Amino acid sequence: MPKPSERQLLWQQMETTAFLHFTVNTFTDKEWGDGTEDPKVFNPTHLDARQWIKALKNAGFKMAIITAKHHDGFCLWPSKYTEHSVKNSPWKNGKGDVVKEVADACREYGLKFGVYLSPWDRHDSSYGTSSYNTYYKNLLTELLTNYGEVSEVWFDGAKGENAKDMEYDFEGYWKLVRQLQPKAVMFSDVGPDVRWVGNESGNAGQTCWSTINTEGMAPGKADAKYLNTGDPNGKYWIPPETDVSIRPGWFYHMSENDKVKSPKELVNLYYESVGHNSLLLLNIPPNREGLLSDKDIANVTGFRNILDETFKNNLATNKAQSSLTDKNLSTFLSLKVNQPLIIDFKKPVEIDRVMLQENISAGQRIEKALLEYWDGKEWNKLCEFTTVGYKRLLRFNMQTIQKIKLTILESRETPQLSEIGFFKASAKE
Repeated sequence: MPKPSERQLLWQQMETTAFLHFTVNTFTDKEWGDGTEDPKVFNPTHLDARQWIKALKNAGFKMAIITAKHHDGFCLWPSKYTEHSVKNSPWKNGKGDVVKEVADACREYGLKFGVYLSPWDRHDSSYGTSSYNTYYKNLLTELLTNYGEVSEVWFDGAKGENAKDMEYDFEGYWKLVRQLQPKAVMFSDVGPDVRWVGNESGNAGQTCWSTINTEGMAPGKADAKYLNTGDPNGKYWIPPETDVSIRPGWFYHMSENDKVKSPKELVNLYYESVGHNSLLLLNIPPNREGLLSDKDIANVTGFRNILDETFKNNLATNKAQSSLTDKNLSTFLSLKVNQPLIIDFKKPVEIDRVMLQENISAGQRIEKALLEYWDGKEWNKLCEFTTVGYKRLLRFNMQTIQKIKLTILESRETPQLSEIGFFKASAKE
């Protein structure tokens, strides 16, 4: 049975991380730049990476990933391998380095730091030839050696239909990351550490396995539906990352200022991603001033306040075995299939949210389970569900319950339940 590496375990426990999409597109009002942009368009008047990272810290995010180079090829750091970078922009008279400012702010506020480096490049003339792989590795080496610890490296598989044919040396890229930043997880559609969830709407599958098979697939060439659900017979542990933007676009557009996802919508995304055995990577794009917009900050802060309020009081504490409520994934209770676990609250309690976690360090095992509640006379079905994995969150209408019964109906091996929680949702949900 496949099991996670230490880096994968630590990655999943972050739960919520942030994307920062920022480049020339922010100033040209495009989503995909074409590579012909003049570096002079890049001129944020009040860029403050500390403002970004402080806001993310306050909203409970554990890592920030900056788009160091998007498809347009413009580098947010003064690379010595290209002129198409901040060094030829008016910002800070060409002496600035956005990547450094973000990395420094992450260290100051205790967030992990990640970089996105688009393989597709619409600017560099070597793109489409084997020498581009050398150029790309040179850029990657700068990012992995000049900015301290890097915790995630994002390899986007996207490229336009009319893009030049290019044989990316992904094996070489990945080898370089392992060599220079061995603790970093790597994302592409199909891993090697973290996979795409198969959509950009923020939803992991109702059934979601951390395991997949990668034969016949590559970054940019993968079955989205397969990635969304994973594969119980998958040979590789490559859990899904749910990337979604707080706005309709990935880059800041003034026209979308009234389309920022509300705290309530963001909470729903958390249930649909983290609550389905994934991780939520939420994009919050800096604006043309070089700041996160007030509305975006207010909404991510509100999102975290709701989650904190909902999950503050676990009604199972002191009612379940201590190993199930100690907030420690490595302590667990081994269950038997079709042998119920009953939790007695001793008095009626109001519940509308349930949280379950498996000891995933031993692999993902639970395939199907049932929750029932005692109404004083008989057991009633609350809900039936499939995979658990790192975390399963269940939502249902408010019930007044004195006893609850969990039965594992199907499991690949002996189920190992790490945590269980019963909660009453915040009124703001």
